Amino acid sequence: MRRWLLGLLGLVWGVLAWAQPAAPESAAASLAQGTELVSYCVDPDWPPFEQIDEAGRHVGIAAELLKLVMQRSGQALQLVPTKNWGESLAASQTGRCQVLSFLNQSPKRDAWLVFTDPVLVDDNVLITREEHPFVADLASVEGEVLALPKGTSVEEWLRRDFPKLRLMLVDSEEQAFEAVNRRQADMTMRSLIVAASTLKREGWFNLKIAGQVPGYGNQLRIGVAKDQTALRDRLNIGVASLTAGERRQIVDKYLSIHVTTAVDTRPLAWLAAVLVAVLLTSSYWIWRLRRLNAKLHHLSRSDALTGLYNRTGFNEAMNHELARAKRSGHALSVILLDIDFFKRINDQLGHDVGDAVLRDLATQLRTVVRHVDILVRWGGEEFLVICPATQLQQAVVLAERVLEAVRTHPFGIPWPLTISAGLASLQPGQSADTLFAQADAALLQAKQLGRDRLVVFDPKEISPWP
Repeated sequence: MRRWLLGLLGLVWGVLAWAQPAAPESAAASLAQGTELVSYCVDPDWPPFEQIDEAGRHVGIAAELLKLVMQRSGQALQLVPTKNWGESLAASQTGRCQVLSFLNQSPKRDAWLVFTDPVLVDDNVLITREEHPFVADLASVEGEVLALPKGTSVEEWLRRDFPKLRLMLVDSEEQAFEAVNRRQADMTMRSLIVAASTLKREGWFNLKIAGQVPGYGNQLRIGVAKDQTALRDRLNIGVASLTAGERRQIVDKYLSIHVTTAVDTRPLAWLAAVLVAVLLTSSYWIWRLRRLNAKLHHLSRSDALTGLYNRTGFNEAMNHELARAKRSGHALSVILLDIDFFKRINDQLGHDVGDAVLRDLATQLRTVVRHVDILVRWGGEEFLVICPATQLQQAVVLAERVLEAVRTHPFGIPWPLTISAGLASLQPGQSADTLFAQADAALLQAKQLGRDRLVVFDPKEISPWP
């Protein structure tokens, strides 16, 4: 059992070690003096992230991280007590509290909140009973029951991306795990840190981590009332000052395992000290090398202007998704997008404005597409969306949603911006080159038909080759 727990905690540390944003060395040195009282609401029952204890205090990982952020951004906190997460959300919407402490950003929450940069990054994982098979794709288990606490961003994402999945809403994290344990639900999707803590605390070792959905990680932020962007900007200074070491130390405080032994270790103290020094030195250089390699790998796969995948990243992602689609028999669709009359923007308004439009469009695409979709800047004014496990009709709905979002978004130029789209869906035996050529042919026809429209590739009407 100890080996199982240590392995699970090792997975937690693997996530935390490489996922946290780097902090500037002297962020705190530039903070203005003085404090401002900020009212805030929390989830009163979300251990180990946060809860309100019997004395009415906000405690947990989020509480300690939030305290550091507030201290370093010149703020003081005033807790607004609530009975549950739903009441906290309602209090935030009605203005009873200026800040929500620890939550994911989502389209619904964007209606009344602005968000800081991530305070902590943590994966969501699928938890099932021991006998349940590994879950490679949620689309393959859409008839099963997934338990979730009410009011979470995960619920919002799942209802959008997997509408056939049966959701069972409960009042707390513990009830979600209990529903799986009692066979009232087939699985739950929760934070890796919460899973490690809950399974250890409750002793539910008949439950296991059975999978992970790409793009469904937690980027836990501070939510601020939408009319208080200046407060959000000050809090971001405190968030930027947090180091990976501070995050690890706080998480370790709530996830550490204590093992008692009868062995007298005093004769080995000198040897242990030497080994610890060697391990710490080696670990530091290994960590630094891995971090540099990870950064280089990321830069080699990312477009410098938009932060989306470049063609190298596309090749890796496409090969992976194509192999998965052929192995599992699931659908795969691609949408190729092109900004209409983009040359006019560069010629009349300048390349700086053109670059700003490209960055803004990339941001809008991130908001509109699903968490499972993969965004690529194909080159110039062309973008591409890889849609895993997506039938043709589902991809049509997504593409039309993208076109409408672009039509209605103000891009800061004197005329409306539109895009054209070509869509193709993988057929048996097809290669990635053929699939892309079909999407490209459909895009060309969309341009020829007048732009600002979607064309779906039809082999009877469109030739994919010049």
